[in-house]
Amino acid sequence: MTGMPPPAGDARRARNLLSLFQHLVVVIFAGLLVSFWNVQIGQHERFLAMAENNHQRRLSLRAPRGAVLDRDGEVLVENRHSLNISLVRDQVEDLDAWIERLARTTGLDPAAVAAAVDRHRHDPSSRPIVVIRDASLAQVASVAARRLELPGLVVEQVPTRHYPAATYGAHALGYVGEVTDTQLSQAHFDGLRSGAIVGHAGIEHAYNPRLMGTDGARHVIVNSLGREIDTIREVAPVEGQQLQLTIDADLQRAAEEAFRAAGFDGAAVVLDPRSGEVLALVSRPAYDPNAFAAGIDAAAWTALTGDPLRPLQNRALQGRYSPGSTFKIVMAIAALEEGVVEPEDQFVCRGGGVFYGRFFACHTTHGSVDLPQALARSCNTYFYRLGQELGIDRIHEWATALGLGELTGIDLPHEVRGLIPSREWKRATHGDRWYAGETISVAIGQGQVSVTPLSMAVMMSAVANGGRVPAPRVLRGAFDGGTGTSEIQASPDPSVVQLEPETLAAVRRGLWMAVNGVGTARRARLRGRDVIGKTGTAQVVSLSGRREAAGTSSQDLRDHGWFVFAAPRDDARIAGVVLAEHGEHGYLAAPIARHVMETFFAKEDGLPLPASPPATSLPATVVADAAQSNGARGGQ
Repeated sequence: MTGMPPPAGDARRARNLLSLFQHLVVVIFAGLLVSFWNVQIGQHERFLAMAENNHQRRLSLRAPRGAVLDRDGEVLVENRHSLNISLVRDQVEDLDAWIERLARTTGLDPAAVAAAVDRHRHDPSSRPIVVIRDASLAQVASVAARRLELPGLVVEQVPTRHYPAATYGAHALGYVGEVTDTQLSQAHFDGLRSGAIVGHAGIEHAYNPRLMGTDGARHVIVNSLGREIDTIREVAPVEGQQLQLTIDADLQRAAEEAFRAAGFDGAAVVLDPRSGEVLALVSRPAYDPNAFAAGIDAAAWTALTGDPLRPLQNRALQGRYSPGSTFKIVMAIAALEEGVVEPEDQFVCRGGGVFYGRFFACHTTHGSVDLPQALARSCNTYFYRLGQELGIDRIHEWATALGLGELTGIDLPHEVRGLIPSREWKRATHGDRWYAGETISVAIGQGQVSVTPLSMAVMMSAVANGGRVPAPRVLRGAFDGGTGTSEIQASPDPSVVQLEPETLAAVRRGLWMAVNGVGTARRARLRGRDVIGKTGTAQVVSLSGRREAAGTSSQDLRDHGWFVFAAPRDDARIAGVVLAEHGEHGYLAAPIARHVMETFFAKEDGLPLPASPPATSLPATVVADAAQSNGARGGQ
């Protein structure tokens, strides 16, 4: 049966196979087209970079951060040269083995090196990533001798931050470190990439865009082993702006050394009351920002963050404390301005008084005192009476007008707000009414009231300058080396509290007597300088709480000591505050302020600066005084 056509079933199968083959060819070509598009267009930049990296590489040249100077030109922050060891991952086949070899060569923990690599896992593999910052010369020599075993290794010289004064002024200056993933998502750090060095605290953070400058780049030709053969071109980095601060390095040292000699932790803020310029800012205990400059290790960071003394906290603008008797300055101003009392009105102190059915104690018996005498001798009974007459809301109004319980607006990050209570505040926060007896405690700076040292310095400046509440600032000016331009930072306009001349005269007279008469602040006296000031003792816990905690807690329950000051009385050019944490009494904070003022006036007169005070121990009278305290501890 030759010549007969194939059966219909066979023909159908042949057509189906042919159709399937045609569809398969279409799918294959479609896949190829998609792949070609992805390579040529979709991932063009990636493959181009990989291709170029086979023979050339772009090395970033980090811009030096701008230097930071004090008001007289002394260097507070500068740069030093250091060496970084970096890795180009696409030159390495076995990354784990490479990490082990590098760690063994440099004496580092392999886990630390692996962690440094892992932080940049999302970066392009052709970009060098830093695995060892600020490498020692011995480490550099070791890796250089083993370059064949460590392909993809790059040694770079980079500018690294240096803080000559170490811990002095650390909280004002701040520190730097690698930008975090969280920061990279913020507009403030727009344009930066992983590995960039940015400010994390203080001036370094507040003025980071000014200080950073613009990175440069060096384009080099490399061989198959990744070694540089030639430089194609180089774009030089542009250094960041040089900043001049309002801080006076001599006053900063004086305050730091006086704290060290006294043996206290705490805070101090010194201002020019005419402009609000910050002359010194101390927070103790402090940290050394040099430890962060080249990258702080995990153990050191854990030690800092786990320290119960919280050395990273800027106590000057983040610490909140009861103001104790320093708050009596506000009470005196409020009472005089509201017409509750006249300066010459006499009250009798018999060691305390009964208010709203409860006895409130004074720290001693003062007899008959007028307002200046009550300020000078820190008579609680007198100010209990003023609190009773004023009421909490008028106290709140005057305290906030003078800068307490409000943000000062200083140009440093992370300032916190204090608390000046009011009826509305208690109703909103506690759902309860304000009790009149609570006002009695607030009248001597205890109870619900809390303030920051910075806000107390602002308040004292307003008293010293006649009612202008300054907005403190730390930046004085900037110089841009790239453009050759300089800029002077204008002082923000102060808010003004209208105070009668008689009010200022009476309050200043009382504050002058506190230092120069029979008051509590005689340790701050400077001959011929008319220093005015006020001490304060602020409870950490109540006396009943102290008795309950005795023998059951390691917490330091000693009172905090305050001293606010200004000089000279009627033409103040310096004002400020000292807080001695657990200093027992405010008069023990006064010598710290005295040394700062001695330094200030010596500079003003062109005289040699006073020697650093010797280390002292608490006098025996402190223990006796503490034992005699019998109740409300807002005095002294």
